[in-house]
Amino acid sequence: MLHYGAPLESARRAAIFIHGRGASAEDILGIAPELGADDVAYLAPQAAGNSWYPYSFLSPISQNEPGLTSALGVISGLVSDLASRGHDSTRVIILGFSQGGCLALEFAARNARRYAAVVALSGGVIGPPGTPRDYPGSMDDTPVFLGCSDIDAHIPLERVRESADLFRRMQARVDERIYHRMGHTINADELAAVRDLVRG
Repeated sequence: MLHYGAPLESARRAAIFIHGRGASAEDILGIAPELGADDVAYLAPQAAGNSWYPYSFLSPISQNEPGLTSALGVISGLVSDLASRGHDSTRVIILGFSQGGCLALEFAARNARRYAAVVALSGGVIGPPGTPRDYPGSMDDTPVFLGCSDIDAHIPLERVRESADLFRRMQARVDERIYHRMGHTINADELAAVRDLVRG
């Protein structure tokens, strides 16, 4: 677990940053200094072998077990630990890129409540087409940001749309931004949106 920014004891908010496949906690924390919020504690867990689960997020869920359940458990453990240290979910931001973005959305959908924000940069909820999306609970007006390219090789545009619609139905405040021919990366507009959410 890597930590950047303010100590948890004095932080205004805590942010859980979840890296993508083949990347690291250090990689995803690299965006934290660009956000200009020194009063936030940024935490980044590290996946074993740099991957949270073995196959595409569009594969049958059973093929990605036990990795998926383990990964969701890591995030759940962090959220619980933060709550025990004075940061309830309303003070917690969950952000991920790529595989980490998929995990951020899936965790939030399965654990619906008010968060400070949920951010998926090139991500979507997990499971093959046709997966039932009957998650219980409400996001209670949580800001949810989804940013992705229209030609992302890993994240189909239809899944981004489906994810945005799901969170709207779950009473989130959704900001969905699709970027023309961007590719699988993070752009300046996304960073500006994240900066606003982190500072908010």
